[in-house]
Amino acid sequence: MEHLIFTAFVIYTLLLFAVTYITARKADSKAFFQGNKKSPWFVVAYGMIGASLSGVTFMSVPGWVNDRLFTYMLMVVGYFLGYLIISFVLLPTYYKLNLVSIYKYLETRYGTYSHKTGSFFFMLSRCLGASLRMFIVIIVLYNFVFKQWGFPFELTVVMFLALILLFTIRGGVKTIVWTDTLQTTFMLAALVMCFIIVSRQLGFSFSGMISHITHSNYFTFIETDSMSRNCWWKQLLGGAFICIAMTGLDQEMMQKNLSCKDLWSAQKNMVTFSLILFVVNFLFLLLGSALYIYKYQFGIEATGDSLFAEIALKHLPPIASIVFVVGLISALFPSADGALTSLTTAFCIDFLNFQETTNKTEKQKTTIRHLVHLVFALLFMAIIIFYYHNQNEHLIDILYQIASITYGPLLGLFFFGLTTKRQVKDRLVPIICISAPVICFVLNNNSKMWFNYQFDFELLLLNGLLTYFGLWLISKKA
Repeated sequence: MEHLIFTAFVIYTLLLFAVTYITARKADSKAFFQGNKKSPWFVVAYGMIGASLSGVTFMSVPGWVNDRLFTYMLMVVGYFLGYLIISFVLLPTYYKLNLVSIYKYLETRYGTYSHKTGSFFFMLSRCLGASLRMFIVIIVLYNFVFKQWGFPFELTVVMFLALILLFTIRGGVKTIVWTDTLQTTFMLAALVMCFIIVSRQLGFSFSGMISHITHSNYFTFIETDSMSRNCWWKQLLGGAFICIAMTGLDQEMMQKNLSCKDLWSAQKNMVTFSLILFVVNFLFLLLGSALYIYKYQFGIEATGDSLFAEIALKHLPPIASIVFVVGLISALFPSADGALTSLTTAFCIDFLNFQETTNKTEKQKTTIRHLVHLVFALLFMAIIIFYYHNQNEHLIDILYQIASITYGPLLGLFFFGLTTKRQVKDRLVPIICISAPVICFVLNNNSKMWFNYQFDFELLLLNGLLTYFGLWLISKKA
């Protein structure tokens, strides 16, 4: 079985490199950062599905069903509201200013300290979040393949990061727009095929399995207890602001949108993407329900993030193992390649001032860009190894907690700039942006004991509000 899985991995990787070779030829810095402003909007919209979902979604959302049922769909509805705000509020601002790094807006609106602070919080969040997304895929492949062959975990991590470096270091966003499209196709195909295979093992047709799930206890959307983490308004509100923060204020996701030729193309891309994402998340929850029905029928002990891998690799026919691994790898690469590219872009534009620098040749800039790319890859490696020794059952919970803490200052900074004309004391902005997450971190860890209340995704909104009012306190009328 291990040899079949490894063969599927090699064939898929070679196909990926073929696409990379075609798209990365003659790629310069403009192609790396902006895709030469020629990315077709429908290709970006489709490819962003893979980048948005990642390995955490592929593993954790199905494993989440037993705890959250279908209440997660309320969060997905919130996503849609967030995408509308991104499309008609944030994107027009970015295109009007002709931004490469979206955090340049903060310099235009406030000053240099605000610009660097915003970019720093993005890099912090993306390093932690992208590493976690990679970890959940690498650990599965390690446990079921490379560990059996005597590979140490650290060597497995090095191998995957080396592959990701090779197909992103030259082409940047010009390449990943197309590789994400390939990977999204394989991931969605794997999702549907796994659902069909599980259904047949349970004796159901595709439609019969859906009917069985819709009549089960899993098919519950509304939780009305305001003390519960799954309460409907927390899901809806949290989804909207998580979406705005993790997509609209995220260099990785916006860099792909800004590679479209004009604003109208980017807006079409965003609305189309949001509709596809709604359907795909619903399919993931259907798959999770089917997996739990299978688990209880056959007495399988695995649960949470390990459930999908356990059933696909140990209890289903060999074809399911191959499909699962291809889908998992397809979820890994988009989240990693886009993260490395966007982190390199943010650091080069926001901290090394590539746009303003005139004393360096294109060759010198390329050398520096490659070095920055490599450093971020090494940082990913260190974080992944740390995760390996501190595992958690539901990594998607950790992902959203990281987002709630690190994206809050960005939410406050951007919305204060867009909704007021007040001028802040730029030097004090870093203090406000550090204080708000610290307060939220303390509240999140103690709210149940202090107030008998559990925060969920609304913690991000609180973080953003604290930043917003902090900025108000250090501002004056323009």
